[in-house]
Amino acid sequence: MDSVGAVILAAGLSRRMEARNKLLLPVGGVPMIRHVVETYLAAVDGEVCVVTGFEAMRIDAVLAGLPVRLVYNRDFEMGQPFSVRAGLLDAPNAAHLLIGLGDQPQLTAANLHALISAHLVGNTAKISIPLQGTQRGNPIIVPEDMRSRLLADKTNPGCAKFTRSNPDLVQNIPLSQSGFCNDIDTPAAFAAFQETPSERV
Repeated sequence: MDSVGAVILAAGLSRRMEARNKLLLPVGGVPMIRHVVETYLAAVDGEVCVVTGFEAMRIDAVLAGLPVRLVYNRDFEMGQPFSVRAGLLDAPNAAHLLIGLGDQPQLTAANLHALISAHLVGNTAKISIPLQGTQRGNPIIVPEDMRSRLLADKTNPGCAKFTRSNPDLVQNIPLSQSGFCNDIDTPAAFAAFQETPSERV
């Protein structure tokens, strides 16, 4: 069994980006989602699964050639919890699973390695969440034995409700890198990302 795999959520409707699909915006000369997926591939030793939904064919096309498993979430319009569910149901076999967002281009492989290392030296039976002050970030790390518990709530599956309702099953990992808490949801956020030299990819 591989030690660390990943599920990347790339199914959202991108409503706040107006007419554009944020995951297809250019980052480092490639579409954002490809850049993010390549970052995860460089950081984990297991399989990477990408959950698609909105404009799935376009997302699939820009990921062509990468060694990833594509999972189509038919319920993508119901929100992120159901994309998490789709990913968990088809997740790679791994002792630990990163669940991340496709719109976090500031994250680097070194950032992900830092999170993974902190998880592995901590309590590996708990869900690890990166934390900056009081702000929770992404990705989180889910141990294999916890996956079925995240799927138990059929009306609100996934991580957000579960981790807030079960703080004893969570360990917060303080990390200073801004990429863990920065995602690109709006044209203004994308413009700011492009204008910040220290964050250019």
